[in-house]
Amino acid sequence: MILIDGKKTSGDIKDEIAVEVTKLKNEGKRVPHLAAILVGDDGASQTYVNAKVKACEKVGFESTLVRFSADTSEEELMAKIDEMNNDDNLDGFIVQLPLPKHINEHNVTLAINPDKDVDGFHPTNLGKMLLGQETFLPATPYGIIELLQRYKVETSGKHAVVIGRSHIVGSPMSVLLSQKGIDCTVTLTHSRTKNLEELTKAADIIVVANGIPEFLTGDMVKDGVVIVDVGITRVEDKTKKSGFRLLGDVNFEEVSKKASFITPVPGGVGPMTIAMLMKNTLISRNRRG
Repeated sequence: MILIDGKKTSGDIKDEIAVEVTKLKNEGKRVPHLAAILVGDDGASQTYVNAKVKACEKVGFESTLVRFSADTSEEELMAKIDEMNNDDNLDGFIVQLPLPKHINEHNVTLAINPDKDVDGFHPTNLGKMLLGQETFLPATPYGIIELLQRYKVETSGKHAVVIGRSHIVGSPMSVLLSQKGIDCTVTLTHSRTKNLEELTKAADIIVVANGIPEFLTGDMVKDGVVIVDVGITRVEDKTKKSGFRLLGDVNFEEVSKKASFITPVPGGVGPMTIAMLMKNTLISRNRRG
């Protein structure tokens, strides 16, 4: 069994990006600039945005963090998005989700200029991805493809099962796995799928992103399977100093005994998301000249 180390791989990618940024600096050119908008004081969102700011520092990007209070109106947020869309010094920006309930996330996503949508969530970018055109790919699925390629996991002609159909991970993941160059035959499953265990037992590659801790168990997979665990859930654990432990959507102890490759939680897919956000920002900067 080979452990797919997302922490190390994301570090490698950031190092590669840093070399590109140093080259830009040495040529007297503008370095990439990423901005983030944070509305409210959600703890997980705060942690995630702080990690993005640190990643920008590590690779040599400029970064801007714009904070709004939880009672900020949708109109105020939209005005800021419009300002960022028209700021030539910004290569990309993200609006951290989730947003307060009074703000329509769909409206916000649509308002972002697709050319600065480094999260890859705008319908224009998702449509281009579906057509196999050059675009910003959603960071988490993009990171998973990068892991599979860097670990030289054989994908051509393999049967991949994706568990979970979210717009952020599951649905785009199923599209990317089926595209030319990856060439999997893909089954996208969800809460209404009736023969799930039958499908997972036949799968060569399984991507689990349904948010249910330890959902995939050892008796649901075959020997030699490749496992990508996207889930991460805090579970109370009084034996830990923090008072909780982190669990993925895969029962690691059971499934790792059968897997040929497997991502851990934490330290698997998670670190790749931010690395690919940095990569998308560099791509945007190079497009913009």
